[in-house]
Amino acid sequence: MAEKEEKIELEGEVVEAFRNGMYRIALDNGMETLGYTAGKMRRYRIRIFPGDRIKIELSAYDLRRGRIVYRHR
Repeated sequence: MAEKEEKIELEGEVVEAFRNGMYRIALDNGMETLGYTAGKMRRYRIRIFPGDRIKIELSAYDLRRGRIVYRHR
């Protein structure tokens, strides 16, 4: 059995919010990426605004897009 792929977790700040639940994120390591809200965040209607600190999961295969999994208070 193959193992499930590991996610890369990074932190960053939301720079710009787009209409369809996508966000431009400036990561702490200097890169910029696109992120979308995870399913549980949509379910519980957690809002994300520009300037918020967030935690994002990136796939090892595509470092340009990620899933926002946590918004810091």
